[in-house]
Amino acid sequence: MRARKNARPVHGILLLDKPLEVSSNGILQRVRWLYQAQKAGHTGALDPMASGLLPICFGEATKFSQFLLDTDKTYQVTATFGIRTTTSDAEGEVVSEKAVSFSEPELTAAMLQLSGDILQVPTMFSALKYQGQPLYKYARQGIEVPREARPISIYRFELLSRTAQTADFIVHCSKGTYIRTLIDDLGELLGCGAHVSRLHRVQVGPFQAAQMVTPQQLEALNEQQDWAALDALLLPMDAGLQGLPSQVLDAVQQKAIMHGQSCQVAAADVEVVKLYAESGQLLGIGQIVSGELSSRRLINLAALAPTVADDSSLLA
Repeated sequence: MRARKNARPVHGILLLDKPLEVSSNGILQRVRWLYQAQKAGHTGALDPMASGLLPICFGEATKFSQFLLDTDKTYQVTATFGIRTTTSDAEGEVVSEKAVSFSEPELTAAMLQLSGDILQVPTMFSALKYQGQPLYKYARQGIEVPREARPISIYRFELLSRTAQTADFIVHCSKGTYIRTLIDDLGELLGCGAHVSRLHRVQVGPFQAAQMVTPQQLEALNEQQDWAALDALLLPMDAGLQGLPSQVLDAVQQKAIMHGQSCQVAAADVEVVKLYAESGQLLGIGQIVSGELSSRRLINLAALAPTVADDSSLLA
């Protein structure tokens, strides 16, 4: 999707309901085009066969996307038992087929083994890199490379329903968790194999599925060229920073911070703190050590809407 000429300075977070059979980057470029936005990025890709909550950051909000990448997530997942695939989902080639004969108590016991703080070996079909190349490139060539088990946390692994061959689960997990690997490991514990046949994300950090906007809604507003209505769907730039402490800066402190200098504040040490102007405008994030505040990531106020950028108190 080519960028439109005269793209707009759009800033904020859109909670998109990503459809099936489209890549995260593909839908990102479509949404950016619909908004005529200068800059956009997503926070944590979903596979083409996965749907659901995909936060998209526009403009200056992209500077804080890492906080959403690093947060916990919740998925609705359907597992199909008896069939193991190369990718641990329905798009892969079948590796093995076995009879499904486990009992409900056996399923519960296997789920408990995969709950809490555990170690997980990432799937070969992931974007993790080995010697500068993503693992999926090796996998597509039939090359297996060494991967270290990584610590993850499964906060909730709940069975919703089950048939003879499938089961529906809710999984609430930490960053870095591969749901396909979790289900593959579950199938191996049960002795029959399994793969993901449906995956839908319903929560990313502070964001919930009820807040999602569909591509169809965006298409309709774009057709009407209702830019105000499109922009009204955006959450503020600090929406993904919920739970972090905040520090309001006076004019002198703000001037120092916005010019790359540190300043003194009467506050406890903290690794990450949200910084605000007295007007309430988000300025960025910083760090406080022994009463000294230094910046970590700052907003380019001049890039914001004219009503903000023209405020001399913010640019002082």
